[in-house]
Amino acid sequence: MSRHSVMSEALKHEIARELGVYETVSREGWGSVSSRDCGNMVKKAIEIANRNSAGQPV
Repeated sequence: MSRHSVMSEALKHEIARELGVYETVSREGWGSVSSRDCGNMVKKAIEIANRNSAGQPV
């Protein structure tokens, strides 16, 4: 089974920094990020996508 990422690694890292979980990712990898934080990352990515599609600056 192929794992295809919808978000670029750069975007994931940017959002992780913004939400304060980047240190966890750096030290322990993405598997150590809590479900809550992953959900918050998805919410943030959706907000960014909605702003981009509406022509608003990021």
